[in-house]
Amino acid sequence: MDLCLGCLTDLPYQTQACQRCALPLHGMPDDNESGVTLCGNCLNDSPAYDRVLSVFTYANPVDHLIQDLKFNGKLHIARLLGDIMAGHLEQHVQTRPDLIIPVPLHGARLRGRGYNQALELARPIARKLNLPIDYRSCERLRATPAQSDLPAKERPRNVQGAFNITGNFKGRHVAIIDDVMTTGSTVEELAAALRKAGAGAIDVWVCARASLND
Repeated sequence: MDLCLGCLTDLPYQTQACQRCALPLHGMPDDNESGVTLCGNCLNDSPAYDRVLSVFTYANPVDHLIQDLKFNGKLHIARLLGDIMAGHLEQHVQTRPDLIIPVPLHGARLRGRGYNQALELARPIARKLNLPIDYRSCERLRATPAQSDLPAKERPRNVQGAFNITGNFKGRHVAIIDDVMTTGSTVEELAAALRKAGAGAIDVWVCARASLND
């Protein structure tokens, strides 16, 4: 699956957003002290990761593409979106990580779906940026309900303690890969677990960032 230049240009690329968590912002002033645009949540409570880089806002047609990839087995979409992400990251990432970590699925969900969409997105990114993928050192301990099925306020508790880190990440710079970020509860929990395992710098790279109202 490929897109022409016109269709690529018309995709909903993210523009104004929080420079820490990539939450879409509209008309927000810069933080006076740092000159960095931050949302209220990041100003009040810094997340466990250092920065989120999102290529798109979660809007048509990217939202439909991700849903088809995630729920309808259309793996060719992972190559398309992963290639676009790789090109965007190549231009915007100043310091490349030591490795990339796809958000893991629990074994039961992986068996039911047959693939991890975050890993499928990570493959073309790893090839383009010449980075190793580590999909073995982080595991999901519990078969939690899908975050998308839960109200925002219930999502942090749903993934609390859901991840176990078996690898040695002391002082390492890692990038977490996921398809969509909404409340950020999943990547926050995984980043916190990686911090406890010694990770030095943690980036989050997502295909699309949704607003909290989505």
